[in-house]
Amino acid sequence: MKKVYFMLLAIIGLLALSACGGGNENSQNSKNQEKETDDVNKWEEVQEAGEIVAGTSGTLVAASYYEGEGENKDQLTGYDVEVMREIASRLDLEVSFEIMGIDSMLPAVNSGRIDVAVNDIEATDNRKEKFNFSEPYKYSYSTMVVREEDNSGIEKLEDLEGKKAGGGATTIYSQIAEYYGAEVVTYGNAPNEAYLRDVHNGRTDVIVNDYFLSKFGVAAFPDFDIHLHPDLKFHPTKQAVVMPKGADELTEKINEVLNEMREDGTLTELAEKFYKEDASQKPEEEIQEIEGIDL
Repeated sequence: MKKVYFMLLAIIGLLALSACGGGNENSQNSKNQEKETDDVNKWEEVQEAGEIVAGTSGTLVAASYYEGEGENKDQLTGYDVEVMREIASRLDLEVSFEIMGIDSMLPAVNSGRIDVAVNDIEATDNRKEKFNFSEPYKYSYSTMVVREEDNSGIEKLEDLEGKKAGGGATTIYSQIAEYYGAEVVTYGNAPNEAYLRDVHNGRTDVIVNDYFLSKFGVAAFPDFDIHLHPDLKFHPTKQAVVMPKGADELTEKINEVLNEMREDGTLTELAEKFYKEDASQKPEEEIQEIEGIDL
C-alpha cells in the first residue's frame, strides 16, 4: 500500500512542477510592486528571530510532500525540505515551513511573509532580476512524456509543430512547446492522470516537463502506452533557494552551507535518497540548449 500511495502522490506532483517553471509572474509582481530591497538585511532578521521561514508546497514528490498514509500522513519531507532543514541546522537556526501554492510563493518572498522559498524552483534569468537565488542544489533538464509505441511522432524538438501538448497555460514547459509550434491543451483542475491518459489515448501527443518529475509520473501508470522520450533531453535547469532581492548576506551564508554540503556528500546523499539519482550534480550527458526563447 505504501508503494501505491507514493506513486499516486507522485501524480499530484507531475504537473505541479510545471507551475514551478512558470514564466509569467507579471500580474503577481504588479500586486507586490518592486519594493526596494537593496538595504534588506534578511540575515540579521532571521538571526534575531532564531528561525527561518520557508515556503513550500507539500504536494511535490519528491521535492516537498507529506509522508505516510491517513492519520500517519503528517511528516513533511522531500529533497528540498531536507536540504532546507540541513541549511537551517548548520546556520544554528530553527526552520518552519509555510505550506502554500507555487503561485503564492514568490509574492510571499517579495512581501516578507516568508524568508525563502524551496519548491524545485528554477533559477531563470528573468527571475534573477527580481530575486536573489542561492547556488543550485539540484540540476535537471526538460524531457517529454510521449506514446511508447511511436514516440508520438516526435524525434526532434521541431516535430512539436502541430502536436497537442498537455500543460499549464503559462509555464516554461508550455512556452517551450508553443515556441516549437505545439498547441497547448490546458485542463483546469483536472487530476494529473488526465494529462497522462490523454497522451496514452491520443487526445494529446506530449507532455513537456522536468525529467525527475516526469519519471515518477510515468512509473505510476505502467498500463499506459507512455514513456519518457528516449532521445530528447533539452533546456538544462538549476533549482535553488529563492530569497528577496538584496538579501545578499543571507544568500552568502546559505551558499557557504550549500558548498559544505556538496563537499561533504550531504547533497548527494539526500538526492539519491529521494530521486534514486544524484540530482545535486550536473548531468554528464549533453543537454540541448534552447536558443531564441526568453525564459
